[in-house]
Amino acid sequence: MSFEQLFSLASTLAMLGWVILIILPRRWKWLNRVPSLIIPLILSLVYSFLIARYFFSAEGGFDSLANVQKLFTFPAAALAGWVHYLAFDLFVGGIVAKQADEVGLSRIIQAPILLLTFMFGPFGYLLFMLTKMAMQRFKLVAPQTESGAR
Repeated sequence: MSFEQLFSLASTLAMLGWVILIILPRRWKWLNRVPSLIIPLILSLVYSFLIARYFFSAEGGFDSLANVQKLFTFPAAALAGWVHYLAFDLFVGGIVAKQADEVGLSRIIQAPILLLTFMFGPFGYLLFMLTKMAMQRFKLVAPQTESGAR
């Protein structure tokens, strides 16, 4: 499989995870595991293979911005970096969605936060944390039952 095909496959798999997370209902526990656990694990396997196979063949490193730029001119390293983003952003998106449900954040508000997490990872996470803190501050958090679930 070429790097371009692997890029396309990984991107499509991550997109499927985001569609499940943002659009589909979360009442099915098994379906929740697909974007928050299963797809990130698959992407992590792809990433691990790329790193083990190609990382030490690339020039550059992490000790300076110039070396990071040089590292990512090597196609396998750039692909590994992309798969890294896909895996971690989706994993974080799963955590955000779970916590957002737990505090009672409307799915209408969750959708743009999750989209921002998909597109700009840490920015979406920051927006969620600020929203969650505001909900807690103004006591807009959903009441919890004895078991801790709504």
